[in-house]
Amino acid sequence: MRVHHLDCATMCPFGGRLLLGSGGPLVGRLSAHCLLIEGPAGLILVDTAFGTADVAEPGRLGRQFLTMVRPRLDLARTALHRIRALGYRPEDVRDIVLTHLDLDHAGGIGDFPHARIHVLDEELRAARARATRGERDRYRPAQWAHNPRWVEHPLGGATEDWYGLPAVPILPADTPDLLLVPLPGHSRGHSGVAVRTADRWLLHCGDAYFSHTDVAPDPVRRPPGLTAFQRLVAIDNGARRDTLERLRELRRTHADEVRLVCAHDPFDLAAPGAPATAAASAPLDPQP
Repeated sequence: MRVHHLDCATMCPFGGRLLLGSGGPLVGRLSAHCLLIEGPAGLILVDTAFGTADVAEPGRLGRQFLTMVRPRLDLARTALHRIRALGYRPEDVRDIVLTHLDLDHAGGIGDFPHARIHVLDEELRAARARATRGERDRYRPAQWAHNPRWVEHPLGGATEDWYGLPAVPILPADTPDLLLVPLPGHSRGHSGVAVRTADRWLLHCGDAYFSHTDVAPDPVRRPPGLTAFQRLVAIDNGARRDTLERLRELRRTHADEVRLVCAHDPFDLAAPGAPATAAASAPLDPQP
């Protein structure tokens, strides 16, 4: 399947390279990586970043998020406009698969009201309940007030062993090589999304890690501020650390078969030798 990388947002928290490992000396830089898959039955979008309604009404993201994360909200950077720039219509997106329902991952689902929204059932339950202070901050019901066409995938439906990890088929009839891979810890129902491209698998790990250094197979220096932030926002830090170890092992043993990417590292999806800011959309599959 042909897969496009859509860089759908920039976030600029204070702290710079010392905190995040990227950006300038005072202000850091985080991306919002989404994937657009040309499936046999239509387009499939993996995560949506912020939506047009978030750009029009930033207050719905919450003052704390706006102050701490400092997103640069730009209509042209939304998934809707990125997809139009590729020559597609919004209604061409038949399915949206979410790694989780945090406000910077699910904000754009309202721009595709006809799409089915796939998510692990535990994540949707957590987003509806918003049982803790952190979950009230991270989940924004305004982003799904349009009554989306939810497709809840039970964790117990993990019927495949994918490189030692459980996996849930998302569209088994049309697109068998598209899987939800539970990666718990960051949120209650957090998952990765695996898709087979022409030469190998691509695993979008969402927020299971924030820096490529987190999953480096050899010991490396990791941005200390970013490590502390991941620990702070995790709903279950023990599960998050276990997930990281499993991803490191996957990279150690199957780097030639599986490419790992995360949602926010600006360097994670850059083409080899190209600057991370090179293009609005870059194909990740070398074949048409």
